[in-house]
Amino acid sequence: MCGIAGTLQLDLRQPASRETVASMCAAIHHRGPDDEGIMVDGPLAMGMRRLSIIDLAGGHQPLWNEDRSVAVVFNGELYNFQEVRSDLEARGHRFATRSDTEVIVHLYEEVGDACVERLRGMFAFAVWDLRRKRLLIARDRLGIKPLYYAHERDRLVFGSELKTLVVAGIDRELDRQALHDYLTLTHVPAPATIYRGARKLEPGCRLIVEDGRVRVERWWQLDFNPFSPARSEESILAELEERLDDAVRSHLVADVPLGVFLSGGVDSAALVAGMRRFHSGPLKTFSIGFEEKSFSELDRARIVARAFETEHHELVVRPEVDNIIPQLTAAFDEPYADSSAIPLLCVSGLARQHVTVALSGEGGDEVFAGYKTYAATMLGRWYRRLVPQMVRGIVPSIVGLLPVRHTKVSFDYMARRFAAGAAGPGDDLAMHLAWKAIFDDEAKRALYVDGDAGLAPTLRLFEGAAADVDPADLLTRLLAVDTRIGLEGDMLVKADRMTMAVSLEGRVPLLDHPLVEFVARIPSRLKMKGFEKKYLLRRVMRSRLPKETLDGPKQGFNVPIPAWIVGPLRDYVRDTLAPSRVRATGLFSPAAVSRLIDDHERRVRDASRDIWTLLMFQTWFDSQTSQPGLESAPAPQILR
Repeated sequence: MCGIAGTLQLDLRQPASRETVASMCAAIHHRGPDDEGIMVDGPLAMGMRRLSIIDLAGGHQPLWNEDRSVAVVFNGELYNFQEVRSDLEARGHRFATRSDTEVIVHLYEEVGDACVERLRGMFAFAVWDLRRKRLLIARDRLGIKPLYYAHERDRLVFGSELKTLVVAGIDRELDRQALHDYLTLTHVPAPATIYRGARKLEPGCRLIVEDGRVRVERWWQLDFNPFSPARSEESILAELEERLDDAVRSHLVADVPLGVFLSGGVDSAALVAGMRRFHSGPLKTFSIGFEEKSFSELDRARIVARAFETEHHELVVRPEVDNIIPQLTAAFDEPYADSSAIPLLCVSGLARQHVTVALSGEGGDEVFAGYKTYAATMLGRWYRRLVPQMVRGIVPSIVGLLPVRHTKVSFDYMARRFAAGAAGPGDDLAMHLAWKAIFDDEAKRALYVDGDAGLAPTLRLFEGAAADVDPADLLTRLLAVDTRIGLEGDMLVKADRMTMAVSLEGRVPLLDHPLVEFVARIPSRLKMKGFEKKYLLRRVMRSRLPKETLDGPKQGFNVPIPAWIVGPLRDYVRDTLAPSRVRATGLFSPAAVSRLIDDHERRVRDASRDIWTLLMFQTWFDSQTSQPGLESAPAPQILR
């Protein structure tokens, strides 16, 4: 696990700057505190920071092929590298290390750009072909590992985090469309970043620079077309069990200690069950809870820990303003408002005291259909058919009379979201967006000082993500949207930044691509039975997990933000979102922002997610103006 960075002059006669890449690598020291390597070859300079996981002594990067004509810097883990290596050795390639990284350069020699198609794992890497002066950059299929780049007039700059590009001096003009989408989704969706001058390389894509020309091409796309409906449920379950076991087994390769993030839900419990089957020695598990009982899952996690006799560790999260928000801002580099990043950062810090690698259940909801919003959208479809438009239009007002509670996903909160989402005239994707949206288009127009300035609606992203899916297959359309937008832009960004912030490698076995490809093609009728979410995963785990785990409701990593905003974070929120500071951005109406805070404090409605989204943007904005050069970016400290 590492961080990578580099620059390439598009005029190959111009030399690259070693000093620039050294500064870029220094900015991501937290991603790889164990080692650093930099190479310069004429117009190219690239480097890495290394967290040593496999071949601790021999895995120094950049790594080369036999005659040093191909070099690579690599971030990630390859779970099939031993198999690929054996095949390459049979073809005459000679290896100098035991590192998984080295297979990339030999595989590139053998098959060129198609090398990415042979790799199983999480990765972002850059291969420099010294003879051809050609650069290949690639990202894994689902976007588990990040890659940012800026294509400027005279150079290409790339790195594992956005801060590497900022250190290299890219243009930092704010992208209003990216902000517009952030306010709805809590993250900036790929390929955009908050800066006009920077982009994310999308999952399953590669970037090639040759003869001064830059091109991006897709090399993988998840296929959601269902296989034969004649296939029996039992045969599907049997293959699913095999693929789950294979995914977990493959993710255990390491020369350092491993552990598991344990939430008490089915996803993480399935990983613990799998590790107990294939991992010898003590099994360490890590859980996070809150003082607010409705938000804490510690009791459920303990059930799993006892069932599998793990060495269990727990931490209760408390709101420490001086630590939490600045750490998040430093880690994400752009506005990001999924508050579950807080417990993930905390549990990562807890785990890092004991292990170097931690497995987590990210992706389980997107792969196995676990979100409540899927059932809500299906229910909403019937609601629209049976309830006249006139009646639907007045229901939100009636539901608005319910008393506001600040507990976890309270009934009044869910009722308001459902009534608002199902009231509109839009289609199923619009309704799905309504469940997730923080600020809808109308709310954003009221928030901006200049209206919406002709910005495109965020719904376009959902429509694009589901464009290749059968319009009649509702569940698959929703899964395509959440896999292609929410998984990459929210869940995996969160998982990468929060683990790397404390120099911990996070692995996500439920996103092993052979498993994901298989489940994607299972017919929708087997992914959800009625409104039963994760039907197939629960069936496979029926003989392995405690009954309380299988039958318990989905919890999620929710954070008591509603109560914190009126409690320990109240002064911080009021100060950060004070009218003078909001006005300084030139973007939002101070009166509109103050009204949100007042409404939440007076319990007119739960506006906590709206406030948190604005709070994280304002904190990021202030950090940009106070650190214009971002000469150094210290790693966030572990929360206590």
